[in-house]
Amino acid sequence: MNDMFSRRKFLAGSAAAVALFGAPACANAPSQSLRPVVRPAGGRATTAPAIDALIGKAQLGGDVVFAVADAQTGSLLEVRDPQRGLPPASVVKALTAIYALDTLGPAHRFETRLIATGPVQNGILSGDLVLAGGGDPVLDTDGLAEMAASLKAVGIREVRGRFLVWGGALPYARVIDDSQPDHVGYNPAVSGLALNNNRVHFEWKRNGQGYGVTMDARTARYRPDVRMARMSVVARDLPVYTYRDAQGSDEWTVAQSALGNGGARWLPVRRPEVYAGEVFRILAGSQGIRLPAEEVVRNMPGGTAVVRRQSPPLTEILRDMLRYSTNLTAEMVGLATTQVSGAQAGSLAASAAVMNRWANGALGMSSAALVDHSGLGDRSRLAAADMVAALVRARRQGLLPDILRDFPMKDDNGRTVSSHKIKVSAKTGTLNFVSGLAGYMTRENGKPLAFAIFVADVPRRENIPRAERERPAGAQGWNRRAKTLQQNLIERWGVLYST
Repeated sequence: MNDMFSRRKFLAGSAAAVALFGAPACANAPSQSLRPVVRPAGGRATTAPAIDALIGKAQLGGDVVFAVADAQTGSLLEVRDPQRGLPPASVVKALTAIYALDTLGPAHRFETRLIATGPVQNGILSGDLVLAGGGDPVLDTDGLAEMAASLKAVGIREVRGRFLVWGGALPYARVIDDSQPDHVGYNPAVSGLALNNNRVHFEWKRNGQGYGVTMDARTARYRPDVRMARMSVVARDLPVYTYRDAQGSDEWTVAQSALGNGGARWLPVRRPEVYAGEVFRILAGSQGIRLPAEEVVRNMPGGTAVVRRQSPPLTEILRDMLRYSTNLTAEMVGLATTQVSGAQAGSLAASAAVMNRWANGALGMSSAALVDHSGLGDRSRLAAADMVAALVRARRQGLLPDILRDFPMKDDNGRTVSSHKIKVSAKTGTLNFVSGLAGYMTRENGKPLAFAIFVADVPRRENIPRAERERPAGAQGWNRRAKTLQQNLIERWGVLYST
């Protein structure tokens, strides 16, 4: 592990931060907003709207909690119910990134291998060929195509044994969150072998009175059709999609009335090893290497690695994860981090519990209660003061700020204001009737602030019928108003505290 991110140094820095930030200050923080200290700001007016007025204007219902602190000293400047835990949504991914960087190090790479279980003579492998996943969350069809070309380059032209696929590097989970609709692509299966974010591309086009459909593993360069995921168009109105596990394949149906003239979307894959194995077998065939049908194995066979493919460095993976909020990346990285830490965790929830304990110890948190590493599960709870404590410590150790996405400030019409005096880098989090934002902000030549804002109407979310969970009535407007409130709070803090 890189010394810059060693656990010893991180914990030492955390201990100093606890003394500075003050556990008692968190524990005894007032439940309502502190009175801000208004001071001159270069001749500009220093008045700012009251917190209650901003929240009332948003017309959200539910709960609004926040905390903002000096990012250098950790001193709390303004809070509202800072110890009350709410669903943080994808803000959790920022914590997962800190967890991974501290434990794995920024240069860590995941490795996918092709393993030969027998000798290779005259281009013939007298044994099995194994596609062995190593927890790479960004492996795609292009990567498998390169591995197939590398297999040919090392001289293997024929495999006399079986073609085996192993994904046991990480625990398997059929879904990330079991409360989501079956068909949403952001809730796929989790395994130690993943391909294309464990999603399959479904495309349909009207063909006379019916439809032509394809299911493929496409990238910009390739689009191999797959048989492990199948779609049937059915004459009905609702439900739009149904899913069935059909003994080794994902069987889908779609309502004809919902299709129109044509379209496409990504669907989740529930059998990632079969998916990756089928796609690799097709790509190997294009190299003249004919493989038998893939067989999934639970135990890793012994043998010699003949092809190795490494992922990009962890820092690059996490930067993309935070930018695109990729749930599968967060879960796979979180599980891998827990394994490297030496803890035993056979499920997402068990691994999240390990991360909770780590965060409470290493980051000075007091009540982290997360059920996964991505924030997709709405049973997770996180307090704003805890998140701010983590941000202060992470900044002190250089673990997070450089990979957070810039958060654009907008005008009243929703247009980005590139010349805005407040600069923000943060992680957003959005579920229906849940909105979070946490990160860093500063004005020109001003001191940096760390902040966390969580907004949630939990009862309203809990009452969404399952059939409406993808786009429930009122959710879009609610989330838009929540984001406006978040920007208004940031602008308030920019006037009062960061100059």
